[in-house]
Amino acid sequence: MQQSELSVSLRERVGKGGARTARRAGLIPGVVYGVDIATCPIVVSPKDLAAVLNTDAGINTILTLRADGQPFNGLNVMVKDEQINPIRRERIHVDFQVVDLKKKGNYMVPVITVGESAGEKEGGNLQLIRVELEVYCLPGEVPNHIEIDVSALEIGDSIHIEDVTAPKDVELVHDVNFTVITVVGFKESELDEDEDGAESDVEAADEQVKDTE
Repeated sequence: MQQSELSVSLRERVGKGGARTARRAGLIPGVVYGVDIATCPIVVSPKDLAAVLNTDAGINTILTLRADGQPFNGLNVMVKDEQINPIRRERIHVDFQVVDLKKKGNYMVPVITVGESAGEKEGGNLQLIRVELEVYCLPGEVPNHIEIDVSALEIGDSIHIEDVTAPKDVELVHDVNFTVITVVGFKESELDEDEDGAESDVEAADEQVKDTE
């Protein structure tokens, strides 16, 4: 379990105007919300936030908020949502949700493949259909990632969610048996293009021989 402390401050102005003011001051606007508290607008240092989230757990790190005199001081939270500037790739807004360390919840966890598939060695392509999987567990049991061994996959093989083994005390959430990973071969059009290209090369070579005779 990754757990860190994060200092935040109450944001005096709310709405878009308050958010813009916070960003001009070099801060990230956000909110803290939970079952037992009213939604509170806050600001946080981008440097401080990046530091506590720079762990193997990433946004699934459990954070203890520090803000003297505020109703959310000392509460455990996790990042529920964040907005990223598509050009600068900087956080521009963050939502923190209060979590009960003794109560299970739903979380998104990245997928990591292990090994090289047999299909790739034969010229196929490994496709990661789901880069994240939803899990249901206690906040302190959220895995950093879900590892999936792909070494046995041949071209045309797939791994579905029901084939994935969840870590201890973690449940994989799914309604249907969807595809997580698959290995595909070359498309027929690609093979046709390769064959056409090879035939063109042969024809060009024949023409060169004729020109020299």
